[in-house]
Amino acid sequence: MINTTLFFLTGNSHKFKEVESFIHSSGLEVTVLQKNLPLIEIQSYSLKDVAIHKIDSVSSELKENYFVEDSGFFIDHLKNFPGVFSSYVQEMIGNAGVLKLMEGIQNRLSWFRSIIALMYNGHIYTFMGEVEGIVSYAIRGAQGFGYDPIFIPKGFKKTFAEISMDHKNRLSHRIQALQKMVDFLSLK
Repeated sequence: MINTTLFFLTGNSHKFKEVESFIHSSGLEVTVLQKNLPLIEIQSYSLKDVAIHKIDSVSSELKENYFVEDSGFFIDHLKNFPGVFSSYVQEMIGNAGVLKLMEGIQNRLSWFRSIIALMYNGHIYTFMGEVEGIVSYAIRGAQGFGYDPIFIPKGFKKTFAEISMDHKNRLSHRIQALQKMVDFLSLK
């Protein structure tokens, strides 16, 4: 098992807390440090392409092992919108705007997808996690961030924002991708 430090390249303190908490509880001897570097994000319909491009955009500046996480909220009825544009849509119209787009819509199928791109010893590895659910009819809950108050995971009645971070971490797309990265690192 490895004993290393990984830099998580993010400016999102909520994501960092989720990731740090999970890595700490995994038992893996990995220290995760937040680093906020200017990442170049391409416009693409693929989360994987966006994450890999972010990793590549800082490879000449950062020689340590590091990773990025890119995620999206996909709504079936809206042809997978907002998808890779989730952050921008959240900033522009927020959850209230998304619910407005979904007024009168019966098909509320949605999912979160997360891609982690890891630069480890000079090689890029990717890990994906996904959780299905539905778009709620109202904003509910005070936990979490982003689309958490309007996303009800499959088999639940509460939104991600209505359950504890601990409970969310057992279901989350981000944690699924992290688990795959932790499994990969535990073999190193």
